[in-house]
Amino acid sequence: MELVYLWWIAALVFITAEIVLPGFFLLWIGLAAAGVGTLLVFVPGMNLLTQVVLFVVLAFAACFAYWRFARHALRAEGSPTLNRRAEQLIGQRYVLDTAIENGRGKARVGDSLWLVEGADMPAGSRVVVVGVDGAMLRVRPVGTAD
Repeated sequence: MELVYLWWIAALVFITAEIVLPGFFLLWIGLAAAGVGTLLVFVPGMNLLTQVVLFVVLAFAACFAYWRFARHALRAEGSPTLNRRAEQLIGQRYVLDTAIENGRGKARVGDSLWLVEGADMPAGSRVVVVGVDGAMLRVRPVGTAD
């Protein structure tokens, strides 16, 4: 079997292992193996020692490039309010669908109605969300100070 195929098989093994295992480390080593395999297509007479040294250099370069440039963009931290829909609504303005009476009412948020609490106001009033309590939005009239 030609060495070019071995490098491509190694690349597939590393990249497949990356899919199965957590993290992003083996992907870059697999890309280095694929790079050596691609280079062997264009320079078929390269000896094995040169191929191994090139693989090591490409693997270090790919891992460093990931660490330096891509690591921060690929972090899985996401937004601090990613799965907390109500907290994403803080600061947004809505119109009361149902009047707030005795401190409770409903506001239309998108295509749904959310329970709101705040000072008594008639239906149609514009409110701003100032906080959340579970699935209850705390609101105040637009234009009033906190």
